[in-house]
Amino acid sequence: MAYLLPAEYQTYGLDAETTDDWVTMASSLIEAHCRRPSLLVTQYVERMRFSAGAQTVRLSYRPLAAAAGAASPLVGVRVRYGKPRRGEIPDPFREQIAWAFSVPGSWNTLDTSHIDVNMATAELTFPQNYLGLGYNEAEITYTSGLATIPAAVKIACAQIVKNAQATPALNVKASRVDTVQMQYFSGALIDPQVQALLRPYVAERLG
Repeated sequence: MAYLLPAEYQTYGLDAETTDDWVTMASSLIEAHCRRPSLLVTQYVERMRFSAGAQTVRLSYRPLAAAAGAASPLVGVRVRYGKPRRGEIPDPFREQIAWAFSVPGSWNTLDTSHIDVNMATAELTFPQNYLGLGYNEAEITYTSGLATIPAAVKIACAQIVKNAQATPALNVKASRVDTVQMQYFSGALIDPQVQALLRPYVAERLG
């Protein structure tokens, strides 16, 4: 997916003769930096554990966005009360009851309307199950991404192309002929300016 259209090249400071492969390369670097397959609305599946005593989780990809025709970014949610880790058993008596009724370890589909979704922070708040025990693991299928590419991403894409097209002679900060050394102003195509532009779209927990 190219995040800059040929008709927009000059608008964002690129030469009209810039070939599409430069923009395709820059777009791929943006996706790699953000650690996601696309910045457009895409479906993801995450399995995560709840922190001890908490019934909230934060999804890795933002911003949350409902797919076309959908009312919510949540596609499906499965939850379970798995075997607690050390130090996570709040009530041993209820824990024994849960095991007696084979609640632990079994996955159950949860009605997504029972989950509170914070669209700004991508935080989900879950209800407790019928035994009063909080779920401690969830598998969440959801959609996240951009319906339209904002100017910030287009500027970042154009800047990466400019960085790649810059010749070493124009980017040299200092050089020493006797040791054949050169220092450059920028050592990477994704410079701090580009990183700042893309920061809202970088996956949070991966890597």
